Amino acid sequence: MTTAARDERAMPTGRELYAILGALMLALLLAALDQTIVSTALPTIVSDLGGLNHLSWVVTAYLLAATASTPLWGKLGDQYGRKRLFQTSIVIFLIGSALCGISQGMTELILFRALQGLGGGGLMVLAIAIVGEVVPPRERGRYQGLFGAVFGVSSVCGPLLGGWFVDNLSWRWVFYINLPIGIVALVVVAAVLHAHGERERHRIDYLGTLLIVGWAVGLVLVTTWGGTSYDWVSPQIIVLAAVSVVLIAVWVLVERRAAEPVMPPKLLAHPVFAIGSAVGFVVGFAMFGA
Repeated sequence: MTTAARDERAMPTGRELYAILGALMLALLLAALDQTIVSTALPTIVSDLGGLNHLSWVVTAYLLAATASTPLWGKLGDQYGRKRLFQTSIVIFLIGSALCGISQGMTELILFRALQGLGGGGLMVLAIAIVGEVVPPRERGRYQGLFGAVFGVSSVCGPLLGGWFVDNLSWRWVFYINLPIGIVALVVVAAVLHAHGERERHRIDYLGTLLIVGWAVGLVLVTTWGGTSYDWVSPQIIVLAAVSVVLIAVWVLVERRAAEPVMPPKLLAHPVFAIGSAVGFVVGFAMFGA
């Protein structure tokens, strides 16, 4: 029997598989929902905490932290196993959510939103990666389609829930609602998801990670500030975009020489990966930058 066949036989089935997928979808819903549910509560948050000139950073801080941390979560998951890292990302997200709910000022809220985004980045990338460990290759497309539907549900339900909480409870419940859902996901993952693989010593690509954080943050700021805080052809946006492009070029050179790159450049030569990344960038730009 081949190694692939043995691994497939060891994968969970039946109720155990459905429990794992349900917990993963709950965790992914937390990260996806938090990108939309806060938007309808922003006017009420500003009226309570003040700081109108920093309003956009409530959303931007989350997106920056999630975008910058996603590659690192994925690489660490490949090296050290995904279960514990997934649990860690849930805990970080829940701590950030609780702190956001008790924030007494706009600065506090922005900082805690960044912490929440750090956990959210792990939720998004590790949930999808774990599917590859618990579902046979021929069935992954079917189940990953369900995970894609989570983002569609969050885009519709997020603003509705945010408005309902603001009208009937408090804007703080926009963040508190994450706690019971996250705890359920955390308990189920701990109970039914088994760790895969063995721990091995690896070399972390610190420089590559720092560079990818740099250009990812730069691109998010360009799409966030462009057309709102600054004109698209303003010196600030042009310089920020140019710096991001330079960091990307340096990052590619560094990754080619790294012993264990955080994201191997050869992936960019794969047509499926290249097309998928391009489509994802265009969709992300249309959603958050337009």
